[in-house]
Amino acid sequence: MTEASEHDGATPEHHPAVAGHDGTEGRRRPPGPGARGGPGGPAARGGPGGQAVPRVRLVDVAREAGLSKTTVSAALNGTGRLSPEVREKARETARRMGYRPNATARQLRAGRARLIGYVVGELADTPWTFLESPYFARLTGATAATALARGYAVVLLPAGSLQSEWAALPLDAVVVADPVADDRIVEDLLAARIPVFSDRSVEGRPGAHWVDVDAAAAVGQALDHFHAQGARRPVLVVPDSSTRFHREVTQAHRAWCAAHGVPERTVRAAEPGNGPVIRAVETALTSGPDRPDALLLVAEASPPLVLDAARRHGYAVPGDLLLVCVSEDETALHTEPPVTTLSLRPDAVAEAGIAHLVAVLERGLRETGGALVPVRLDVRASSVRPGP
Repeated sequence: MTEASEHDGATPEHHPAVAGHDGTEGRRRPPGPGARGGPGGPAARGGPGGQAVPRVRLVDVAREAGLSKTTVSAALNGTGRLSPEVREKARETARRMGYRPNATARQLRAGRARLIGYVVGELADTPWTFLESPYFARLTGATAATALARGYAVVLLPAGSLQSEWAALPLDAVVVADPVADDRIVEDLLAARIPVFSDRSVEGRPGAHWVDVDAAAAVGQALDHFHAQGARRPVLVVPDSSTRFHREVTQAHRAWCAAHGVPERTVRAAEPGNGPVIRAVETALTSGPDRPDALLLVAEASPPLVLDAARRHGYAVPGDLLLVCVSEDETALHTEPPVTTLSLRPDAVAEAGIAHLVAVLERGLRETGGALVPVRLDVRASSVRPGP
């Protein structure tokens, strides 16, 4: 394949003979009015007043830069033995002229559209609200940025997507973040032979790959930290969710309480969002025979609102109540006191997931394994018992 066809889908510069209208061979005529690629042709429509807006070709960039097409191609692809000055000249000329490689030609050559679907399964009832969640906002942004650095674009799909909404898209793979139990989209994607990248709930399924966080370790770190600070009546607030992560959090909390001889106290937030979660926090702080002395909040809520709820019900943090929030919300750093957070490290999850995806799509990795990403406990004043 020629350099020109790899980059812009154009034919080589020489013009082979073609048959004329009378059946005789003649030289290829330059495009005339209405010809494809010529003034007024389909490829050129859309300019002011219907005038031609010709696509910048690789040969145009080469001519402007005073370089060969081969040199410009190597510069734009990051290949070849070129001096930094020549490489930069070619790239700057291409940028200034608005040159873009021909995506269709590249797709045909690679056999991939380089499009990755992305859907958050946990919030199927409210399809686009996941961007209001600091965790999912970070995970989505990191996934898109990491994929783009590898040459893939991310297509956002609504949670609860029907097959008719994505079946016509040329998706190379789909990331399904936190699917709920028996998520239909996972089944439909696998049936369509589209690779699925999700959490550990898809482990062992043909065509499915996973990256997950260690939920049991996360709960253990937080509760061990409470215990070391003298807390003996911790309470857990979790979403009413059937995702694998939240099921494992509940199981790990139950096992830890049994092992340490403390009562298991759990309150579920009926819905996502600050309002329902803060109401669940207030229930956790006011119900039961004894006031809790530590709160592990796994359901996402604004840390300042959590502190306000504790104060409204007569708790001083950390004097009366130790607080840890599973959160990526930056406001936790700026409250009084600063709030201890358990980070699920969405950036690391995205990097591990996209690295595995590229290995599957480009290197032919067939194993359906995955990776477990460790969490991070950032201890701040809200969970440290004040000294005498």
